[in-house]
Formats: sequence, structure tokens, C-alpha cells
Amino acid sequence: MRLKIGFRKVVIPILCVVLVVLWSEMDGFGQDAVRYTGSVLANPDYHHGELKPVMGAHNIQVFRANRENPQWADGQGWTYHHGPNLAYWNNRFFLQYLSNPVGEHIAPGEVSLTSSSDGYNWDTPVVLFPPYRIPDGTTKPGTDRVAVNLYSVLHQRMGFYLAKNDKLLTLGYYGISLTPKDSPNDGQGIGRVVREINKDGSFGPIYFIRYNSNWNQKNTSYPFYKKSKDKAFVKACDELLSNPLMMMQWVEEADRDDELIPLKQQYKAFSYYHLPDNRVVGFWKHALSAISEDGGLNWTQPQRAPGFVTKAAKVWAQKLSDNTYATVYNPSQFRWPLAISTSKDGLNYEDLFLINGEISTMRYGGQHKSYGPQYVRGILEGNGTPPDKNMWVTYSMNKEDIWVSKVPVPIVRKATEHVDDQFDLMADGEELNNWNIFSPLWATVKIEKNDSRGKWLTIRDKDPYDYGVAERVFPTSKTVAAEFVLKADQSDHGLLHIELQDETGHAALRLIVDSDGMMKVKDGYNFSGVGSYIAGSEYNIRIEADAVRNYFEVFVNGKKAVGRMCFAPVKSFSRIVFRSGEKRYYPTIESPGMQQFDVENGGIPVSEATFSIKSLKTTGE
Repeated sequence: MRLKIGFRKVVIPILCVVLVVLWSEMDGFGQDAVRYTGSVLANPDYHHGELKPVMGAHNIQVFRANRENPQWADGQGWTYHHGPNLAYWNNRFFLQYLSNPVGEHIAPGEVSLTSSSDGYNWDTPVVLFPPYRIPDGTTKPGTDRVAVNLYSVLHQRMGFYLAKNDKLLTLGYYGISLTPKDSPNDGQGIGRVVREINKDGSFGPIYFIRYNSNWNQKNTSYPFYKKSKDKAFVKACDELLSNPLMMMQWVEEADRDDELIPLKQQYKAFSYYHLPDNRVVGFWKHALSAISEDGGLNWTQPQRAPGFVTKAAKVWAQKLSDNTYATVYNPSQFRWPLAISTSKDGLNYEDLFLINGEISTMRYGGQHKSYGPQYVRGILEGNGTPPDKNMWVTYSMNKEDIWVSKVPVPIVRKATEHVDDQFDLMADGEELNNWNIFSPLWATVKIEKNDSRGKWLTIRDKDPYDYGVAERVFPTSKTVAAEFVLKADQSDHGLLHIELQDETGHAALRLIVDSDGMMKVKDGYNFSGVGSYIAGSEYNIRIEADAVRNYFEVFVNGKKAVGRMCFAPVKSFSRIVFRSGEKRYYPTIESPGMQQFDVENGGIPVSEATFSIKSLKTTGE
């Protein structure tokens, strides 16, 4: 028998309670509870955590904050963007996120929405829930601060609900922060709002769906949802309110005694999936986990899942389309890297792989703006299934920019054969299926087609503080030859690094296509020349590397150009990386937890540099 908490009081003999507690202490918290049994751990000294990448993961920037040129972002130059949520409906992805002008919990706040037909190209965001004026004189218990000319701060862990009648609801929560340190999710806000997303892309009116104490139809600015004349909309809202798994996502903002909330303790950022026997596995921040046998009404006592390492960022849990399970989170005390762990049975997690190991430069300082790809959320059960059957997740980078990642399902953990990618011979849309990409809006990584020259993997970089990355994993080899056709559209600006790396992301050698019109290799502290290059010309480049000898050679158009020692020893090679910028090392685990400064001209592009790859072939043993 299992100790449960929630709607229903369960009377259990004291002896059973003692046995449950002892079992929990001795063995995590039960043999049928979640645990990580793998041996791989992340090393936060590196942004990638020294983790092996999931093959084919694509990281796509959706929104880039811009204070200097707001017309290229949200139109108003706000620089705090966080807490995204994702859904798929009507053949489109929908993504909503929170925004504040500068920092967390500092008013005014709003929620914006963007959508995409393919997950790669996103519409300009529009405001879903605008700033809400708090009545002057409003206060909170325990403080002498009084609202005067103050707006609400939005905060919610739930963004969408797709009802059985095909109504897509989107939700927000108007909280109150009387001071920058005052939390809007303390159960003392105004209430939760809802509106419908229509199939033509328009929105229905805003309604309150749930009030906090002391707030009602008479002292709020939007009507109660029951006032809607759309019976189907009201029915969808009623359905949402009757679903305990949906209510579990409201716990932080709701009244602390709200009868709709099954588990009232302040466990944060709930996600869940169903097991084949219909039990529900729930996850919260800090890798807390519990199981419900009755659809979310009652739960085992949430405890930290044994073996999971994470801190205060969210954990996303999901059943995948191949009937396996995944958790996505930051596996360290820091908010990097973004990693995935998988399970065959939904309880025992056995591995840990990399999704996103980059940390873009934080361009604008602000309160509580943590570094890294964080607060990840996917598509909740019932909120739609993309036709590609892959896993899609969304997160913020530095609480500043909004990203999505596509993770192919089934999860591919290693390459089984060497690369022979001739993009012209590959089906349209499938050229990058086995490539890992990191694609900011100002440093895009994509296939481009030129009528006279065919298809190329192209990096277009005009970002002064970020870069694009195209990475291809191949079978682990002690000796490897990588041959590719490369073209740079300029020779007087821009930078491309080409590296051979080991399984954990450490580079042994680097070929540089530099802004001075020269190709060169890193030679310890120094650089050795490979030769000049001409803008627009194609070059056949071959790199032969031997990990045992710690030596490599570069050939250009069939002729040997240079041979050197690797600048760092590795035991073997596992991937080739094309990166349009200098490798980043900041932030480190010693960096301050909150950035108080802005970088110079973070919203002004530089001259675009374009680098293209026509084909890649590797061999090795």
C-alpha cells in the first residue's frame, strides 16, 4: 500500500506508513519510482558538459531580443523573455512566452505568441495578454508596500490546452510584484486568464478563468469566462477546470487552499506522462518525481529521483512517439548544458546525451537573468503531435532569447557508418537529418539551393556576439580522413573554424578560414599558413588525422598544404564541426550568477559572412 496525498484522505495503518518511509530511505523511494541508473555525468566546466550529442538535434532560435533595433524583435525593445510553452494544432506550432522590459518580476509584463508551420521559420510575435493595470491601493499581506501606477507581472507554467472539441485555449496569469524582490507566483496575484486561438490565426476575447482571493468580476478588467456567448468555448474551459493534471500546473499561482489543485504543496513546473498501465509519472523542478494511480488526483510523496542531477531549472518529461520516454533538463547545478536522458519503461533512465551545448552571449543584463539554455518545455500530452513524430522542445537562452530544438525520434546515440553527404544527391528536406545544428537568427545554418551550383549547407553570420554551428558525427576512429568542398563568399571579413573533435567535444585540431583572406591551422599558441583563398571559389579540402601519432595533414585541391601536431591530444575522433566564430568559454562556473551590464551594440548586425559546404565524406578506423 502506498502513502498518498491530494484530494482524498487515505487512512493507512501506522505500520504501513513506517514501512513506506523506511523503504523510501533505503532505496530512493520505491522500486517502481523514477531513477537515473546511468554512469554518464555532465561536467559544467564545459558548456557542452562533455556529453555526446544526440545525432540530428537541431537548435533553432525563434526570437532574438533587440533593444537597439526593436523593429527586428518585439517592436518595443524589451530584453527579458522567458518561460516558453509549446503546442501543435491546425498544422502549426504555437509558442508563447513571458516578457518584461529588463529583468525578472519587474513590471510591466506581457505574454507574446509566435507560430510556425515547420518549426524553423517563425512569425513575428504578437501580444496575447497585454500589461494589466493593478488598481491603485492594492497591497499584499505581510508588506506595507502599496500599488501606485503599477502593472502586473505575468507568470505561468501552463500555456495551452487543446480541448476535446478542438478548441485551442491559451492561458496566462496576472501576478503582483510590489517590489523587484516580490514574487508574482505566491498565490496572491489577481488571477488566471484565457482566450481562444482561432483557426484563422485570430484570437478570441480575454476572460478570467480563475480568480485569486479578493478578486472577482466586479474589480477586474476582463469578464469571467462564463459570460462568453460561445458555448463551445465555455465547454472547453469547463473541461480544462475538471482535469486534475491540468490543475497541477497551476499550483504556484493559485490560492494555497484552492480546491481544484490536487497536490497543494509548492512543487514547481509540473510535467508528466502516462505509463502503459495508465499510471501517471510526474516531474517537477529539482528532479522531484511522484506517481499517480488515479489520473492525478492523488500522488505518492514527491522526492528527488535518485541519480538525477539538476537544480532549480525545469525538468521536461515526455513519452516519445516510439513508446520510449525522455527527460530533458540541465544536468548540473548550473543552467547548462541542455541534455536528454531516455528510458524504455518510463522509470529507469539509463543514459545522458547532449541537445544544446552552446551559451549565447548575454547581451543585456537584468535581474535574475541566469546563463544558459533553460526552463525547457515540450508539447504536453493532448496538445498536439507534429507530423514528423519527433520531439520538439522550447526554452529560453539566458532568459533573453527564445529557442526550439528538434530531437529526432527514435533517439540516435551514435553513428554506425562514415559520412558520405553529397547534398545535391539527397532528397529535399532530408539533407541535414544526421547533422547537429545551432542556428541563431543572425547566424543561420540551413541548406540553400543555387540553380547553377546546386545545394549547399550554408552558414550566414551577421551576429556580432553569436555564431552558427554545423556538426556531423561519424564512427569513433583513431585515424580519420575528412574531405569536403568549401566556399566562402568573402575574404575580407568573417571567420570559420573547422575542427575534428572527440566524443566529448574536445577539439584536437583546427583549420581556420580567416578574415585576412588566408586559411591557417592552429599550431599551439601560433598559427601556420595553409594558403590564401579567393571569395566565391570552391576548394576541395582533405584533413587526415592520426590520434595515436597526435598528427594531422591538410590537403587543398589535392596538394598537401601543411602537416602539424594536434594542438590537443585526443584518444580518437568522433565528429567534425564547422563554426562561424571563436569558441566561447564564458560564462564559467565561477562567473557571477547575475549579469549587471550590457554588451556594446548587441542589437546591431555586422557585415554578413557566408560559408558553404557542398559535400562531406569521412573514412577512418
